[in-house]
Amino acid sequence: MNNRLLLIVMLGFCMCFNTAWAGETLKIGFNAPLTGFAASDGKSSSFGAKLAVKQINENGGINGKNLELVIYDDQAKASQSIPIANKLIGQDKVVVGISGSYSGPTRSAAGIFQEAGIPYISAYAIHPDITKAGNYVFRTSFLGEVQGRAGAKLIGEILGKKKVVMITLKNDFGKSLAAGFKEKAKTFGITIINEYEYSIKDRQFGAIVAKVKSDNPDAIYASGYYFTAGPLVSQLRASGITVPVIGQEGYDSQKFIEIAGKAAEGVIITTSLDRDSLSPETKDFIKNFEELAGYKADMVAASAHTAVQVAALAIEKAKSTDPEKIRAALAGISLKASTGTIEFNSLGEVRKSVQNQVVKNGQWHHHSVIDDPELLAPPEK
Repeated sequence: MNNRLLLIVMLGFCMCFNTAWAGETLKIGFNAPLTGFAASDGKSSSFGAKLAVKQINENGGINGKNLELVIYDDQAKASQSIPIANKLIGQDKVVVGISGSYSGPTRSAAGIFQEAGIPYISAYAIHPDITKAGNYVFRTSFLGEVQGRAGAKLIGEILGKKKVVMITLKNDFGKSLAAGFKEKAKTFGITIINEYEYSIKDRQFGAIVAKVKSDNPDAIYASGYYFTAGPLVSQLRASGITVPVIGQEGYDSQKFIEIAGKAAEGVIITTSLDRDSLSPETKDFIKNFEELAGYKADMVAASAHTAVQVAALAIEKAKSTDPEKIRAALAGISLKASTGTIEFNSLGEVRKSVQNQVVKNGQWHHHSVIDDPELLAPPEK
């Protein structure tokens, strides 16, 4: 190959990676459940992502370019996220993809982005297999097992409760949390009396409630989303069960409090967003989100906002749309966001503190913080 031909090939290769940079905007792909059972979470995550894009663009964009958010509805279904991922990569030419959705669709899309060599960020989906898709996949929230371990410390050490009943949602979310909780239960002196499972479609929990009442535990560790946790907690309290109920980030929505009503009082969860934080990043996010969305901020909104900020900073540091340069920038990132300081380990997992929130007077408020690097350490491979 002569020098002239080699130069043409090299220029063509460079132009391929910089097509997005040559356009009017830098496109970030975003899949979220805008319809279906998880539509409320999809709405919040989309508002969070839109807020981040709005703020970045109002502050001059990224290296002179505005961000453009390309959003598709995955209905919280893996079968929908695969064609969406292909469309974002092949048709929309996004420079980074972000999941504002649950574990099932995120796991499926992660493999597509990894195969294409395009960076992909999970905002809040917790299944361990997501980042195992490969080195182009990152997560800005907690791995399920990590949050489960934090739940064991919260119940056994902070609350001092030792006899626990587990109520586990039978999906990726619930099983991951349960695995982490069981892993560390004995460490914090917890005896698991019983574990009961339920389906994501269940809203009537009479049989489980009766068994829990008979078990007479000191505390209940119950996984679920706001739309399952609301009815579950209501029915537990209506039966006369008064022991602490400990949930996780799936409860983290004002919708849970609306559904559970007075029964929500005193419920404690492990999550990423501290509503009473004095951090400027968190206070700014909460204020601006509520002005934009018109309702209370929640974990999924904050997590999506964080994920977009992380993507934007990586593009800025890469000074290119070359996916390998963006991936390398992501791997070395350090960013103070509304959900904590974001730094990744070798597997693309985040290392940060767990925020515990409690319902007081119909609102989420600060309860405590778990900041134990050893306990919260995500896997490295």
